[in-house]
Amino acid sequence: MTRSALPVLTVVTAILALWYAGTVQMNSAWVLDRAERAGAELSFTELVAETMTQARPTLPAPHQVVVELWETTVVEEFTGRRGWWNTGTLSNRSLIHHGWITLSATALGFAIGTTLGFLLAIGIVHNRAMDASVMPWAIASQTIPIIALAPMIIVVLNSVGITGLLPKAVIAAYLSFFPVVVGMVKGLRTPDAMQLDLMKTYNASSAETFWKLRLPSSMPYLFASMKIGIAAALVGTIVGELPVQQGGLGVRLLSGSYFGQTLQIWSALFAAAILAAALVGTVGAIERRTLRRMGMAR
Repeated sequence: MTRSALPVLTVVTAILALWYAGTVQMNSAWVLDRAERAGAELSFTELVAETMTQARPTLPAPHQVVVELWETTVVEEFTGRRGWWNTGTLSNRSLIHHGWITLSATALGFAIGTTLGFLLAIGIVHNRAMDASVMPWAIASQTIPIIALAPMIIVVLNSVGITGLLPKAVIAAYLSFFPVVVGMVKGLRTPDAMQLDLMKTYNASSAETFWKLRLPSSMPYLFASMKIGIAAALVGTIVGELPVQQGGLGVRLLSGSYFGQTLQIWSALFAAAILAAALVGTVGAIERRTLRRMGMAR
């Protein structure tokens, strides 16, 4: 356990050291300029202390981001006037509230994208016409920048009366279906000719071959692609929240950028990273349990 944790701790320590060094470097210009106008001289210790406590730093220190995360989650919900403890509902100033909005659209979009990718993969593997026509289009669809496509999807769906969660879920599904298609096509084609011939000698139908050979063989590929897909779905949801501005981590990022609130930006970024890690970890836990039940893992 200690040996496995040591490399991780070493990397984390190096990142924190570089981050603190960057904080001093990037925030010192404002501190020195203010001291020069006041006719004061700062020691190195005073300079470092000033760069670590700015309200709107160019680069927040790690401890500032941690404090901001704590205050916009636990403190806001349990001591804030609009928090859950006092009102029974999540505060619209809380990262938990905005994270829940992002999570809801991400989960719906991931479900849509995974289902669509799964069905397309089955069609591609079993139909040569779909293999020759659908797969190139699926690949070409991913060359369009999502930052340009997202506002178009939002505007078109809003024009036909579709608002709220679904437009963001469509963007999340758009990004998540492609990894599932590629992974499942690879997985469903994993059985070699000898295994397929053996199923034919058993007089197995195409459906039986699919359920008893192709699908079990594709499970590791499916879960690997789902891990990529759910992370992509989260990115798609955040991008989709930018033009909508009805809550979510994307809105927190945008509003922080508008008003120069770098601490808000960084706390929202870390909240998104934590949410992504939790989602990927959930898929990984389901993968381990599923493969263990199928006898494909310990």
